[in-house]
Amino acid sequence: MELPPTALVLMGLLLAAWTFGAVWMVVGSLQRRRAARAARKTVRRLTRLIDDAPAVPLLVKPDGKIEGPDRLAAWLGLPKLPGFISELDSTDGGITTEDLAELREAVRRTQKTAAPFSMVVTAKRSTRSLAVRGQLADPAIATGGAALVWWFDFSESQGELSRLREETARARNDFAALVGLIEAAPMPMWFRGPEMDLRLVNSAYVAAVGAEDATKVVEQQIELVETVDGLTAAQVAGQAHSRDMPVERIVQATLGSQRRTLRVADLPLGEEGVAGYAFDIEEMEEQGRAFRAFRAAQRSMLDQLSVGVAQFDETRRLAFANQPFQRIFGLPGTVLVDPPDFDRFLDKARDNGRLPEVRDFPAWRAELSGWFTEDAPVEDAWTLSDGTHLRVVGQPMPDGGLVLVAEDRSEQLALSATRDTLLRTRTATFDSLFESLAVFAPDGRMQLWNRSFPAVWGISDDALDEHPHVDKLLDRIANRLARPAQRKAIGEVVRAATLDRQERGGRVVLSDGRTLEFAGVPLPDGNGLLTVMDVTDSTKAEEALRERATALEEADAVKTRFLANMSYEFRTPLTSIGGFAELLQSGVAGELSPQGKEYIAAIIASVERLSQQIESVLDLTQSEAGLLPIATEDVDLLSFTTGVVRAREEAIEAKNITLDLHGDKSAGQVSADRRQLGRAIGNLLDNAIAATPEGGRILVALTRRKSGARIVVSDNGEGMKPSELARALDGYRLPGADGSEGKRGLGLPLARQLIEAHGGRLEIQSEKGQGTTATVLLP
Repeated sequence: MELPPTALVLMGLLLAAWTFGAVWMVVGSLQRRRAARAARKTVRRLTRLIDDAPAVPLLVKPDGKIEGPDRLAAWLGLPKLPGFISELDSTDGGITTEDLAELREAVRRTQKTAAPFSMVVTAKRSTRSLAVRGQLADPAIATGGAALVWWFDFSESQGELSRLREETARARNDFAALVGLIEAAPMPMWFRGPEMDLRLVNSAYVAAVGAEDATKVVEQQIELVETVDGLTAAQVAGQAHSRDMPVERIVQATLGSQRRTLRVADLPLGEEGVAGYAFDIEEMEEQGRAFRAFRAAQRSMLDQLSVGVAQFDETRRLAFANQPFQRIFGLPGTVLVDPPDFDRFLDKARDNGRLPEVRDFPAWRAELSGWFTEDAPVEDAWTLSDGTHLRVVGQPMPDGGLVLVAEDRSEQLALSATRDTLLRTRTATFDSLFESLAVFAPDGRMQLWNRSFPAVWGISDDALDEHPHVDKLLDRIANRLARPAQRKAIGEVVRAATLDRQERGGRVVLSDGRTLEFAGVPLPDGNGLLTVMDVTDSTKAEEALRERATALEEADAVKTRFLANMSYEFRTPLTSIGGFAELLQSGVAGELSPQGKEYIAAIIASVERLSQQIESVLDLTQSEAGLLPIATEDVDLLSFTTGVVRAREEAIEAKNITLDLHGDKSAGQVSADRRQLGRAIGNLLDNAIAATPEGGRILVALTRRKSGARIVVSDNGEGMKPSELARALDGYRLPGADGSEGKRGLGLPLARQLIEAHGGRLEIQSEKGQGTTATVLLP
């Protein structure tokens, strides 16, 4: 039977719907199967997660029943988890009764109020620490108001926590100690925060800035260090913080009321801030300045020494050398600019010829380098090629350096050789002297003597070999003295020369009749010299001279009496002759013939001339004998000299002589005997007039000096030779111009005597054919 198309369509649709439903059911079944399998995996995974979780859940129902994994029973030390919460307190394990009571109370409160809780319990017979946190269970987990309690095993965390607590307590104690230490520190210390503001200061900082307390310092941000080069202390600390490097500097700051030098350090502490401290180095700076001044003064002093001094540092490099050291070794003046080491110094000195010649120089140089490590000073003598002798001393220093001292002893050795020569010369001189010499020390012991000393006293040479004391020496010579008591006088002379440093002398007579004269002379070295001389012959000659002097004194007295008598005996007859001749000339005895008048005139002229000669002879004799009377008075030199010149006006005009008198009132006055000085100057004028030819010239000049006056009488006559001038001053006869014997010249000797009697001096200069100049110097 054929179905209609509509039925076919419907059957096809039905079949298609049935097929689709079957497929849909199969697909849905497969999906549900996969979902179930995924759910089981999720349950197993969550169960595994719960088993491996650090927390274990415990569900507590309102009736006290509990549900939880066996892992919690293992934590509590139970073989299995009990059915009720009250059974967690077991004798074999569980928790303590107190912890259980607190837990039950907390669970009951949570079940009623839904308030969570937390607590810590400790399992019995175990060191395990358990943290308990409870809350109301979600209805999806349990209905009826059950509580979900989570158990956490934080035994390791508790140990770590205990350790952290201990470390925290220790850190707190350390921090307190550190703060106390910083507070008690004598130096200012501070701490700055990240913004470089002061957070903490100690009491030394507060005292340094003069604040009330640390709080005021922090509040007012009082800085200890002032602004330097435009940077404040906070800015410098900021630089140290930004660079993460410590900054240290030396600045001036005011501490209290004093200006001090500080060494300031800023130490960055990471992100926390910057710590700082300040050291007061004012005393160190003062010591440094004092040390530098001392070193400069020491080196300046060393430059003034004649000994060469050089210092090598611990690296064996030349650190200092004074000027004598540089001269001795021929070093340049720039040696301290580029200082050489010890070996190079020796090489330079060798090149300059200032080291001794040695066969193996490297070995010798190595030996000298060993001076740096010696324990004691080393001394050596160097003889250079030019004959210089050096005494070299190496002084090792504690820091490993070396001080080298070089002394030029060439002059000392030369002086030593000269001294030895002088000593030998002195000994030879002593032995060759005629006098007897002996040198005594201040203690009275005999030091040195010559060969004549024991001979003059009559003692043996062996007696002096032991250098006897002066008292023992006097004991030996006492029996050779005419008066033994005189030994004391010799001892006093020696003591005065050695101890009192006085020069004394004396004379003794020996028992054999000889006379010895001795004297003690202090020597510069503290010793005393005793000189002894045999004056027997001179004593006899002295006695003879003394007798002759006595005779001369008696003869001088006779001469004085003779001059006194002759002054009367000569002048009385001559006066009588002149008086009678004047009476005859006046006509008392009658008129005389012309020839008689000529005779009388000649007699009168001769009497006057003889009177002058007698008076000159007597004055000259009295002057030589010191008997010439001088009555001084103030004499005006110009008027006085003018009067002397005018008294000889006739003689000057008779020979047509030109006389120039130079002088004025500035010549002043002199203290003199007017008569005697007039005779002296008159004699000089008379000699000038006599020596000047007709038409000649005479100069008389008066001048004033600081110490007196000067009178010059000069003529242009014939003059005299030196021998003639000497004879004229002695009063001998001088030959005339025609060769005949001249007059006895007493004028010059008398003038010299009269001028010297006034304390003056007569100087005469004469040249043959040029004239004569006489200069009178008066005080």
